[in-house]
Amino acid sequence: MRFSSQFAILSINTERGRVTALKTRTWIILFAGLLVAAICSAWFLLPREKAARAEIWSEGRLLETVELSQDRQLTVETEKGINIICIRGGKIAVIEADCPDGYCMKRGFCDGGSPIVCLPHSLVIRFTGEQSVDGALG
Repeated sequence: MRFSSQFAILSINTERGRVTALKTRTWIILFAGLLVAAICSAWFLLPREKAARAEIWSEGRLLETVELSQDRQLTVETEKGINIICIRGGKIAVIEADCPDGYCMKRGFCDGGSPIVCLPHSLVIRFTGEQSVDGALG
């Protein structure tokens, strides 16, 4: 048997009937991959803090701060288009928009996390009362 490193762990390759060495570098790469997978899983599975309010911004101006505890519907109309926003059950969503991509409507009802963004209409719904992310589409 010959080893290229003194830090090697033996494993038996049963198909060929010979002993091979798994180098430390292989174990480090395997451990790093598992660590990244665990961190990503925790990021998506841990509960988020729910927001109490949402700020509705259009073209860089704050239009209104709304309480998510009060059910209501409001319309934001600009020269770029119309967005209809619905607040229901402590969550907020853009339920109708005449923008070409419709990404803002695909987000559905949200109660925290990253802002709801409609780029064609320059509309941003930002959650307050929590630690928030700068922005995300989808």
